[in-house]
Amino acid sequence: MSTDYSKYNFDDIRPYNDSEVHDAIEKLIASDRLRHAMGYINPNLNWDEFIAEMRACKTIEQFKTTMSYNAVMTIAKHTTFSLTISGRSRLPDNACTFISNHRDIVLDAGFLNVLLHDVGKGMTQIAIGDNLLIQPWIDTLVRLNNCFIVKRDLSVRQLLKSSVQLSAYIHHIVEDAGESVWIAQREGRSKDSNDHTQTSVLKMLNLAGEHENIIRNLMSLNIVPIAISYEYDPCDYLKAQEFQQKRDNPDFVKSQRDDLFNMETGLLNNKGRVHFTIGSTINSRIEKLQEQNLDKNATIAAIADIIDREIYKHYRFYPCNYVAYDMLYNSIKFRTHYDLRDKAQFEGYLQKQLDKIVLDNKDEIFLRTKILEMYSNPLKNHIETME
Repeated sequence: MSTDYSKYNFDDIRPYNDSEVHDAIEKLIASDRLRHAMGYINPNLNWDEFIAEMRACKTIEQFKTTMSYNAVMTIAKHTTFSLTISGRSRLPDNACTFISNHRDIVLDAGFLNVLLHDVGKGMTQIAIGDNLLIQPWIDTLVRLNNCFIVKRDLSVRQLLKSSVQLSAYIHHIVEDAGESVWIAQREGRSKDSNDHTQTSVLKMLNLAGEHENIIRNLMSLNIVPIAISYEYDPCDYLKAQEFQQKRDNPDFVKSQRDDLFNMETGLLNNKGRVHFTIGSTINSRIEKLQEQNLDKNATIAAIADIIDREIYKHYRFYPCNYVAYDMLYNSIKFRTHYDLRDKAQFEGYLQKQLDKIVLDNKDEIFLRTKILEMYSNPLKNHIETME
């Protein structure tokens, strides 16, 4: 017998219902902030036509497959060389929980949804941290885009209650509503691209559900890992800068203004080639863990390792990854994967990004190393996994 999720109230974290779409759109239209943001994405936007298109949307499905789809594809057209997907044959027919590495605050899930739509699959519901809901119009927009909210910065007691609610919501959507969800493998982006699934994410997913058995409970979510590969990360210099700020001041915390600038930088700047690879569902592999009689923590760690390996296996690499690896480790291990022009191009790009960093005590050697790590760590993890 399945779990009864009706005892949970999801109103403070769920996307809007269709009956709420009209009022939400009117709220957005009344916001000057949306018009300002859309002007960045599409400077030639006819605002009156845009408003009419929004008002024509009567359901969440209409809004995300027209307004959201068009906005994301406009961004892709202006900021990527290509946006592609592989592994479509591995997409399950039933609802699943996509878990991926995390590169861009907004676009990881946005790109995934337009790619799924283009191959005839339904768009997912998207997990988004409430730390990104910096302004009221952003909260309205993400809920119209079928996002559900992950609460951050809570007390221990509040965090447990919120995690149970979030877990129940994800189980409800996948198991009862038959709709897929996307969630990052960790809280926030992996700033050095050394992608590891946080066990706390899996523990959260296990908090609610039909089964007492961890493995059975997670199997009911039909977890499918996805490897996301950006040729260039527009925020690489901002991430490197934050590494130095935290090195020099362990108490350093980014401001809301920093978060907003990170979002804008990721949205509006060059990413080169972007590729998503769908991995295989991990159910058969985690089911075999039952034979090992592991304790709870060891089971969670083993499942995290299975997800990581599936992601590492499916990265797509570009010349910059190979160049960065050889530069970082002073090697010629991947010399056959790039030519002198590729190396010169990446060296020029690296210096350009370093020049954007403004710090009083700028440590260029440290910052350079951090950016090289960002581009080489996926390759390093792939090599170690495939050996």
